[in-house]
Amino acid sequence: MTGKSAPPAKKPAPAAAKKKAAPAPKEGAAPKQDAAPAPVPATEEPPAPEHPPEQPPAPEHPPEQPPAPTNEPAPVSTEAGAEETSVPEEGSPAPPAEPPAPVPEPKPEKPKEEPPSCPLSLAVEEVSENSFTLTWKAPEQMGRASLDGYVVEICKDGSSDWKAVNQEPFLSTRYIIPNLSSGDKIHVRVMAVSASGTSVPATLEQPVLIREILQLPKIRMPRHLRETYIRRVGDAVNIMIPFQGKPQPEVSWSKGGQPLDTSRINIRNTARDTIFYIRQAQRGDSGKYELTVHINGAEDKATLDIQVVEPPGPPQNLKLVDVWGFNVALEWTPPADNGNSEIKGYRVQKSDKKSGKWFTVLERCTRTSCTISDLIIGNTYSFRVFSENICGLSNSAAVASGVAYIEKTKTTYQPEKIPQRDMMEPPKFTQPLTDRTTTRGYSTHLFCSVRGFPQPKIIWLKNQMEIREDPKYIALIDQGVCSLEIRKPGPFDGGVYTCKAVNPLGEASVDCRLDVKVPK
Repeated sequence: MTGKSAPPAKKPAPAAAKKKAAPAPKEGAAPKQDAAPAPVPATEEPPAPEHPPEQPPAPEHPPEQPPAPTNEPAPVSTEAGAEETSVPEEGSPAPPAEPPAPVPEPKPEKPKEEPPSCPLSLAVEEVSENSFTLTWKAPEQMGRASLDGYVVEICKDGSSDWKAVNQEPFLSTRYIIPNLSSGDKIHVRVMAVSASGTSVPATLEQPVLIREILQLPKIRMPRHLRETYIRRVGDAVNIMIPFQGKPQPEVSWSKGGQPLDTSRINIRNTARDTIFYIRQAQRGDSGKYELTVHINGAEDKATLDIQVVEPPGPPQNLKLVDVWGFNVALEWTPPADNGNSEIKGYRVQKSDKKSGKWFTVLERCTRTSCTISDLIIGNTYSFRVFSENICGLSNSAAVASGVAYIEKTKTTYQPEKIPQRDMMEPPKFTQPLTDRTTTRGYSTHLFCSVRGFPQPKIIWLKNQMEIREDPKYIALIDQGVCSLEIRKPGPFDGGVYTCKAVNPLGEASVDCRLDVKVPK
């Protein structure tokens, strides 16, 4: 021993008590020993072991062990609800020890889900005498849970009693608060609601005064309706014209100061616009319609001009006026029915008897007469004319009663008499020869030009001696230009060269000097 006294001997409990008191080993608890000591009578003191058994290493968190029974009485707990423990008397069997209660492991706390942020841009869109309309934008942060909707609460000015207007959350960002009294001042706030909670409310800075805002009536006529609105016969006319005014204005339509025929024209009015509808337009529906919007004596008017059109009728009284050479003249009169639209022109077509096909010769002819040219000799032609307006060509054409036959005219060719001109002319040099200087061994050329009729004969002379067939000289003439080539001249080839032109009417000559230098 190392100076410590041996522990006092403990009385062993009965075997049954030991079996009951032995708790199940926990994770990290000390393992059981191989053999338990034999029980001894309660009156005898057990002998002290010579060497106490080695204890296993204690776990990091050992479980609480129940207190072993001793000869001294255990202290009584003074806390409320604690059970009283009695110490067995000497000689009596020890009561069984109670198993220790298991210690619950602490559960990790879940992070709290944040509620959504407050709605944005809360504003009043419209105010009437007994309601007003709110608009806002969705919050920036929705949280982990999806947004269930919004709750709108109101409170009268001077009170702190907030009341929810809607029973269930809704997802729209626009809400109309009805059933209010004119003259009240109402505070409003809107909250976003989700499974994780309710957001901070978005509140208007100033209370809303419930009163009707008066606005003079004003018709906003669309730009394309400020001019004549044109439709074809049988088309539907569906026009919406917006207007403004508060309180809601009264709308009335008329045509020529008379109410509209409701059997043909349907009118539907809303708080902001009026709709003018005709299922199938007829020409009788054309005209100017007056729209009036008025509120308590104040009014605004606008005029809607509708024109229902259809294709025109054919021209009238088409006739052939004249046929001459390769040309035909036609005349006609405008159609009796212009289709409720201005006639823009006429289309003229021709057809020859051989092919029977119609070809257009004039488009958008604005006059009621025309001349058709470049017809083929020997053919017979028929003619027809269509009228045209904004809807297009007439359904039928006016056909000329007669035909035009282009006759073959007998003509005799007479050639034009041209006076004869005397073209005879003696030779005349228009470009003379020029003096030249050349070097021995380098070929050179002499040029001049001459005219005359008949074409003159060209003769070349050197020092007044005619140059005949000599390979050293090459003489040419082309379009009156005379040339003499002297091939590789030497000192002997220098001198005066003469070009003479001779024809039956006379002769002419020019000369020049040629010097040949000998290089040193």
